[in-house]
Amino acid sequence: MENVTAFVDGPLALLAVYAFVKQTSYRYVAQLVLSICQLYGDILYFAIEIFDGFTHGPVGHPLYFWFYFIFLNSLWIFIPFACIIESWKKIIVSQATFDSDKNKKHIMKDS
Repeated sequence: MENVTAFVDGPLALLAVYAFVKQTSYRYVAQLVLSICQLYGDILYFAIEIFDGFTHGPVGHPLYFWFYFIFLNSLWIFIPFACIIESWKKIIVSQATFDSDKNKKHIMKDS
């Protein structure tokens, strides 16, 4: 999983930053793909730890378990999920606008 993160997610993150800085047309697609990759990685991280029986730290410890493991890793679920929703909405609006413009041009062409 770390190889995927290093060789796919890293360059994709740079592409997403570039896309947003330059206001490119593919910025929300890059954000969507990157957020899905991040969400997948964190869910996999939680799942592996659960299936291993939480052997990598003291279960229930207020600092190590609840703050570090649960709270801080949950941020890596909620933030990408929020970015996925934002990207989804922007892409839907963009597609609807494109379809609307396409229909207007088609109607004007037939007139």
